Amino acid sequence: MQRPRRRPCHRERPLNQLYSGGTAGSLIVSAIARYGDRPALADGHVRWSYRDFGDVVARFISLFRNLGLRKGDALSILSGNRAESWAAISAAAVMGLRYTPLHPMAAEDDHAFILEDAEISALIVESGKFAARGLALRSRVPGLKHLLSFGALDGARDLLAELPNVTPAPLVDESSTGDICWLAYTGGTTGRSKGVMLPHRVIVAMALAIYADWDWPADIRYLAATPISHAAGITLFPVMLRGGFARLVQGFDAETYCRVVHEEKITATFLVPTLIYALIDAPELRAKYDMSSLQMIVYGAAPMSPDRLREGVGIFGNVFVQLYGQTEAPQIITTMRKIDHDDSKPGRLGSCGRANPMVEVKLFDAEMREVATGEPGEICVRGSLVMDGYWKRPDATEDAFRGGWLHTGDVAVKDADGFFYIVDRTKDMIISGGFNIYPREVEDALMAHHAVASAAVIGIPDAKWGEAVKAFVVLKAGANNSAEELQAHVKDKRGAPWSPKTIDFVAEIPVTGLGKIDRKALRAPYWEGRTRGVA
Repeated sequence: MQRPRRRPCHRERPLNQLYSGGTAGSLIVSAIARYGDRPALADGHVRWSYRDFGDVVARFISLFRNLGLRKGDALSILSGNRAESWAAISAAAVMGLRYTPLHPMAAEDDHAFILEDAEISALIVESGKFAARGLALRSRVPGLKHLLSFGALDGARDLLAELPNVTPAPLVDESSTGDICWLAYTGGTTGRSKGVMLPHRVIVAMALAIYADWDWPADIRYLAATPISHAAGITLFPVMLRGGFARLVQGFDAETYCRVVHEEKITATFLVPTLIYALIDAPELRAKYDMSSLQMIVYGAAPMSPDRLREGVGIFGNVFVQLYGQTEAPQIITTMRKIDHDDSKPGRLGSCGRANPMVEVKLFDAEMREVATGEPGEICVRGSLVMDGYWKRPDATEDAFRGGWLHTGDVAVKDADGFFYIVDRTKDMIISGGFNIYPREVEDALMAHHAVASAAVIGIPDAKWGEAVKAFVVLKAGANNSAEELQAHVKDKRGAPWSPKTIDFVAEIPVTGLGKIDRKALRAPYWEGRTRGVA
């Protein structure tokens, strides 16, 4: 006798359907539908409402489909901060394409490596500034199928010319939670950069955590002055989540920045510490332009001197929010909120804040034992913010995930109130005469001196000590203080081993494209042909 067919129970529903949705693509589609005629995006050349933005995104989708791009294909963009770049990035998210950012300040070799390693199908370049680079990359990367451009460029398809002539595609999210949304490459400060696989689930978790944990103003008018290929851009997701307005500017110029804040009544922004220092040191611009609309200045990507932060609070008020994250766990491992910038708590301005509620953060020693309160350990992370791993690098992924945690490579201590204080990168530690010295400890001591505008510290080879502490210092305008005075200052604040053996006075500190001190460039003249004792 034939047995009756059993009706499926709820546990047998396909899980990939039951738990679909919640992607970066759906976030963009929802924002466009929700906010319609509200102002969305401007760059000095165009100014779009959410409806306008949606129309451009839909046209990019049609263009990409006409090229033969389909879900899972890879797109990269080399451009300054322009509205069309964000529209193309958003179209990629909706289509389920894999997007790889290229930093506009990186070298050609770095760009070529990333395009080849990431298996990029289509590259968009901004004509003019990046025209020569785009043509060079096309000749160097055989797997690159399509060279596209914003503006006329011989040998490339001009997307700006084609956009008005295509029919907008329906805005239907085709992405999946587990798809790679951004394949973002690390800075490569210790060798070849690695592709970090950030699925849609990470982008959405980041956007929700950022909106929940930062002190956003009620009326979000966000200014992105640093490249939207990196932190300033990925922050556009939470801005659009809440229907905010974003103003993009092409690179940081102090006067342009202050003028745009004044004209657009900007309420929120993201800046790396060196750019905040530039605003602090420009009283004439602050007198010329009204910047009182600023209600939240987010800083991060590099440590900020507590003394300079104190200056910033004195000038701009209690508007500062600090982020700490990395490409492998973007933007918000910890947050230092406005209320946390409490100068009555000794040392508190040197903290990077508390862990965001969506991740678990612990400090471990080399044997994966959790360290005691007040003891240094490596920051390790678990939770919805963590990457899927490194692209085509199972060895590196296994090492980063050893013990079931993401190892950040950053050393910190945690106080009894749960605030983390980053000491430095493990690879930057200087071993001098048996002492473990972290550059940030020396840099903070130097920048506590009234005459120092900025400072960078490295270890250099030394026959007696193994490594010697060397500092590079930018003095404030009009200052002429001696190396001996600064050495004595550091000795007084930290102790003799931390006092730099030598100090070079320089006009500026070299930084990477992400605004971090470029220690690799500073070390190069001293370590060429040698191997440091620290990885």
